[in-house]
Amino acid sequence: MTVPGLPMAVPSRDLPTRVRIHEVGARDGLQNEKATVPTEVKAEFIRRLADAGLTTIEATSFVHPKWVPQLADAEQLFPMVSDLPAALPVLVPNERGLDRALALGARRVAVFASATESFAKANLNRTVDEALAMFEPVVGRAKAASVHVRGYLSMCFGDPWEGAVPIPQVVKVCKALLDLGCDELSLGDTIGVATPGHVVALLAALDEAGVPLSALGVHFHDTYGQALANTLAALQQGVTTIDASAGGLGGCPYAKSATGNLATEDLVWMLRGLGIDTGIDLGRLVATSTWMATQLGRPSPSRTVRALSHEDTEEH
Repeated sequence: MTVPGLPMAVPSRDLPTRVRIHEVGARDGLQNEKATVPTEVKAEFIRRLADAGLTTIEATSFVHPKWVPQLADAEQLFPMVSDLPAALPVLVPNERGLDRALALGARRVAVFASATESFAKANLNRTVDEALAMFEPVVGRAKAASVHVRGYLSMCFGDPWEGAVPIPQVVKVCKALLDLGCDELSLGDTIGVATPGHVVALLAALDEAGVPLSALGVHFHDTYGQALANTLAALQQGVTTIDASAGGLGGCPYAKSATGNLATEDLVWMLRGLGIDTGIDLGRLVATSTWMATQLGRPSPSRTVRALSHEDTEEH
């Protein structure tokens, strides 16, 4: 339960009035779990997230089970949740993954590229240009089928092998993804090294290059405690799509320094205080993440989940 009247909403004129949260907990949040999460638990997690008011919930990934064993049940899971009113994007690494997704009726897919050569090699075993060439028929076929395509771009703010990533390099790959036909892009701070000034600079460079803000989402990790500050900086620039993971679950299997995603509950708490509408019931969301933490056998790293769960304990 939340405390009545808290956080107090203090709107700001330089911020959007509504934000769409792109929930990644069921996919990005669970893909790193060592113990296999039962398919029924994943489906229940997605259903509870939808019940809490989330309208975009990334469901799974149609990658080869060898690479992400946790998501080997994509064919079994997707039909279990496809009746939900929420949009259910799925990741597809190649045409085979797209075929599998389309066969199950997926209407939103995502490809995942890298702004750096090192991560492209580690994640896809290809150069940046080779990866883009691989995605070209995937995006083309998806668009021909009237399927919405998101382009993930990793390492936009820093790379564990290459260090700082030049902004023009990120802009170049962003434009290439849009030229392929992607409907939206997610700018990934994969190892959590971004700071607000860097976020502002990248968004300004993208704007100057003709990339519309309406096509951009941001995906921050909280490795150095900067995720909310970076999110606020993006909001101030006009971004209205924010990626987050219920309970703060997740990391990246190919970047060992990557820690958890921005917790959806922490984001909703901040947005509520800024008077920004999300359509999310925070109490139900906290209850969902508390339930999922029980399934995983450890407490949620989300500070908001911990704070509100503690309040519930005291009240009972």
